[in-house]
Amino acid sequence: MTIRSVATAPAVEPLERLAYHAWRIRRFALRMGEVQGQGYVGQALGWADVLAVAYCHAMDLDPSDPEWEGRDRFLLSHGHYAIALYAALLEAQVIPESELESYGADDSRLPMSGMATYTPGMEISGGSLGQGLAIGVGMALGLRLKNNPARVFNSMSDGELDEGATWEAAMSAAHHGLSNLIALVDLNRQQADGDSNDILGFEPLVDKWQAFGWHVQRVDGNDLAAVLAAFDSAMALTESKPRVILFDTLMGKGVDFLEAREKNHFIRVEPHEWQQALEVLDRHYQQGAQ
Repeated sequence: MTIRSVATAPAVEPLERLAYHAWRIRRFALRMGEVQGQGYVGQALGWADVLAVAYCHAMDLDPSDPEWEGRDRFLLSHGHYAIALYAALLEAQVIPESELESYGADDSRLPMSGMATYTPGMEISGGSLGQGLAIGVGMALGLRLKNNPARVFNSMSDGELDEGATWEAAMSAAHHGLSNLIALVDLNRQQADGDSNDILGFEPLVDKWQAFGWHVQRVDGNDLAAVLAAFDSAMALTESKPRVILFDTLMGKGVDFLEAREKNHFIRVEPHEWQQALEVLDRHYQQGAQ
């Protein structure tokens, strides 16, 4: 049983279809942000293109059975990106749209930080940054031992590159030749305390990951064609080594007045600006679709 999860979309070329899904993921994130009046919406807007390719092209999963043994695993190591993943799970029809308005509420299946015990499709409880890749190594090893062909995708932030545990896990993954492990790194250059490079410089990243024994790609994470090609290349690789894709992204992507903000790590906007953001997003999508 292999069911590729995609919401209903126009019968068009792959890039147009993925642009549609990315637009909807951004809309879902903005609508959830409006429910609480705040949130990690900038990350969701910037990461939407990667999520669209992951959930609507690359991954195998069954929306009706999120725990299907043959599914690809998507680990949200950066648990504060939960609103982004919820938006993707809504688009993939793992979570019904009727639950969107419950975001962040008491007893909701959509808490503000990702927790596996609450949310269908949430594989791990992330948020303690730097843990996801190590868990991914363990999962990838377990799948290989069971002869399960599923892949493990570990979604992580550039801030997690400051954590020693990340690099220990990277070394272990290469040692074990985990070709079923694909790390997705969001290089949005912002952390809670400022610019990522100012907190702890981590360049040259391509050289570092290569030195740790990984197959490395670095692309514009808001260029759908580049994101799609990077996923396809990583999945087609036959070498017995883990893969990492480094995505340079823009926080707030698709909403001009959010893109222009100096700090987007945690967004608070005026009540009327949520609707304004949706209108701007819709206008950009319609212009691109013409």
